[in-house]
Amino acid sequence: MDKNVILEMKHITKRFPGVVALDDVSFCAYEGEILALCGENGAGKSTLMKILSGSYPETSYEGEIFVSGKQCHFLNPGQSEKTGIGMIYQEISMHLDMTVAENIFLGRWPVKNKQVDWKYMNQEAKKYLDLVGLDIDTDSILRQLGASQQQMVSIARALSKNPKILVLDEPTSPLTQKESQRLFEILHSLKERGISCILITHKMDEVFQNADRVTVLRDGRSIASYPIEGVREQQIITDMVGREIDNFYPKEQVEIGEIVMEVKDFSVPHPSIPGRKIIDHASFHVCKGEILGIAGLVGAGRSELVNAVFGKDPRLSGEVYVHGEKVDISSPKDAIQSGIALVTEDRKKDGIVGNMSIRENLTLPLLSHVSKHGVLNFRKERAVTSEYFASLNIKAPDMETLMQQLSGGNQQKVVLGKWIAREPQILILDEPTRGIDIGAKYEIYKIMMELVRKGVAIILISSELPELLSMSDRVLVISDQKIRGTLDAEECTQEKVMELSALSEKASSKAG
Repeated sequence: MDKNVILEMKHITKRFPGVVALDDVSFCAYEGEILALCGENGAGKSTLMKILSGSYPETSYEGEIFVSGKQCHFLNPGQSEKTGIGMIYQEISMHLDMTVAENIFLGRWPVKNKQVDWKYMNQEAKKYLDLVGLDIDTDSILRQLGASQQQMVSIARALSKNPKILVLDEPTSPLTQKESQRLFEILHSLKERGISCILITHKMDEVFQNADRVTVLRDGRSIASYPIEGVREQQIITDMVGREIDNFYPKEQVEIGEIVMEVKDFSVPHPSIPGRKIIDHASFHVCKGEILGIAGLVGAGRSELVNAVFGKDPRLSGEVYVHGEKVDISSPKDAIQSGIALVTEDRKKDGIVGNMSIRENLTLPLLSHVSKHGVLNFRKERAVTSEYFASLNIKAPDMETLMQQLSGGNQQKVVLGKWIAREPQILILDEPTRGIDIGAKYEIYKIMMELVRKGVAIILISSELPELLSMSDRVLVISDQKIRGTLDAEECTQEKVMELSALSEKASSKAG
């Protein structure tokens, strides 16, 4: 590559009590390139970037950092920023009760006559919002925005600092398809201006469509770097997990039995627009041993539909039948008693209690099974939770490890485990592999197959079409409030799903 090296990190070793997080890691980035940094959760990617950002000061690790050939000594994030390094984190790290403009220029508010120049700050903020394609008022309070809009504001903030190197950690997790496309258009324009972008992502399609090179970390070590045009996806996956995965989607043919659950005539109010529906008269069913996929663009109402079925969100109309019997579901407790379980889209918000242990989280839906007269039977609890801790291959020192100390993939296994322990007849999985690494995804797919072999009916919502198409027996597609069609696995293609996803109220379609 005939470009200058803009960043070198040499022989980086970072230790935490009892663990070596990074072990002699070295890598470089060139001017004007998009470098993908890949690895499983816990491989050391975020730790490495925290060192680069100055979040971990120079005194806390071994090794050297060079930017544009000059050795850097970062003791705090401010020093890293001044060197031209911009960070966009997976977790939104902004002040929710400040305005958009205040957040974009936080710590750098322009002053005129010893007072904040609000007019100028809002004008400048608008320029960066336009750059990321976000049409909102600069004086909007951040808390009032959706997660994807907040992420675009954080990107605007990073760009306002004119970085030489921009680090993006899972930047598209909260973004819609259109917003993700806009983000990568921005990255390619930055690349043309000589700015380097380091992209941390678990999505292989993002790597191959946008990166110039890829560097792989595994277990805190740098494994390999490749030009993107000279490497196969299978090689990157093998490097990441340390073994070959012959069939990444381990779907098997399982005998599909009778209808387990029917949802009839469901209408769901829009969560943020009064008087409007997000789902209008939707009906569907799922059978014993079947994986029913639900597809649709972000915002189509997939999560709202299953949340309403589960009794988590309100509904305007609709009935649920389990094994032909009508069940009255007005709360999650009712759904659980009817044999329905829901793994929610946002595990940190709705799925786990971070400051409680793995054991305590696994026990939460089982309290009535492991207690008597309100007194917990610790021996029974430990027996039940030990079984799932082992069978789900949860990577942690022991069951007393706090949930917040686990990687995303292991957190998701615990969330799955607590519901599997309830032995549900119907398991709803809403984006079960979002934000987790390839190895953990594969293990979750295997868990799904074990469940359907036992006769569990699974409803799978996923924004990753290859996952949805590979793991589902049927796929129903939601668009503009309606179910626009249902496709059997044999006829289901990405093109057909996207065609149905684009249908509006004025279009017609056969609904399955």
